[in-house]
Amino acid sequence: MITGPQPGKTARLVEAEVARLAIEDAGLDRSQVQGAIQLQAVGGKGLAAASSDAFPRVLGLPVTFSYRMSRGGGLAAWGITSAMSFLELGIVDYVVLVHAGVEYSRSRAGKAEGKLGRQQALKEAEGYWGTPFGDLQAVSHHSFLASRHMHEYGTSSEQLGSIAVQVRQWAQKNPRAHFYGRPMTLDDYLNAPYVAHPYRIPDMSLNSDGGVGFVLTTEDRARDHPHPPTWVHGVGFGDAMGELWWEKANYTQLAVKPAREHAFRQAGITLKEISCAQLFDCFTAELLFQLEDYGWCKKGEGGAFAAEGHIGPGGDVPVNTSGGLLSAYHFSDLTGLSEAVLQLRGGAGERQIHDCRFVLVSGHGGEALSPGMCSMHSTLILGNEQPQSR
Repeated sequence: MITGPQPGKTARLVEAEVARLAIEDAGLDRSQVQGAIQLQAVGGKGLAAASSDAFPRVLGLPVTFSYRMSRGGGLAAWGITSAMSFLELGIVDYVVLVHAGVEYSRSRAGKAEGKLGRQQALKEAEGYWGTPFGDLQAVSHHSFLASRHMHEYGTSSEQLGSIAVQVRQWAQKNPRAHFYGRPMTLDDYLNAPYVAHPYRIPDMSLNSDGGVGFVLTTEDRARDHPHPPTWVHGVGFGDAMGELWWEKANYTQLAVKPAREHAFRQAGITLKEISCAQLFDCFTAELLFQLEDYGWCKKGEGGAFAAEGHIGPGGDVPVNTSGGLLSAYHFSDLTGLSEAVLQLRGGAGERQIHDCRFVLVSGHGGEALSPGMCSMHSTLILGNEQPQSR
């Protein structure tokens, strides 16, 4: 993993470096890696350029296959599922999967030139009808989900703030986190300016440089390497298009149910056996929804549940122990995957969860229609012991 500003570097160079580090961490030589997947986050406008074989060429990997995969915030789960098919068919022995970006440095450079926010192409994407109505950034069409939850269940700004504060508390235990050394109180949150009501600046995920890479292989090869392997116990997917997305009842929930059911069925465990959760926290309300949708509390009770301190340091449901997308770094769901691996290896330092055996990693995003709620959801269950059966 690489974190922190990467001025003067392209995403391709960062991809190549995190791939090199991942291969080295696995105790492999580049000649042993025959598969490569570029995990590239693309927002609803779908404007990112394709460069699926960039980092394998930079590294000189002798790949049998290489391609780009993009589905919003479900990159790790989609990438793992895809790579598993090549591994199980015996086409390759090892696959390296990489996500990287330099959006933070690009944004800073743009601001120095008098531009605001992320650099976006000026051309209107086909079918994207929201810009004339003020839908200029993701916060524009995510904020109404939080507003609807407030309307339906009485969720308060203080409760959203409690989520942001507790995730920030985890970041204070992670020296790599963007907000390490910068704690936040609830008063700090409430005094922060609004961006799109009810979201304030601390409700929004970060814009980050850096990246994460990891190597996937088969069970029989996994033990022949320097570090204890992290095992994929379950994976599942859901999509909001399975129901009428415009029904307001669906504005206060994510497509968790099918993803959760498939992943837990494969893993053969229950929610009570999850040691910690790395939930996709693009905004505070999305984290709140998942507390409800996964079953830690009932629908409508997520705000009160969070405000009781369950998810922060010392809580009984540790969530986003790295600081998450809100306070650590935004590498799509690979933020959660990288933290899950550290926790399962026992290498998370001050934030290490005692006797960590199973970690839930969620992904969320990939708008099918824009502007609108993110469509897909993914669930990964990872463990530090080999699954007994498949």
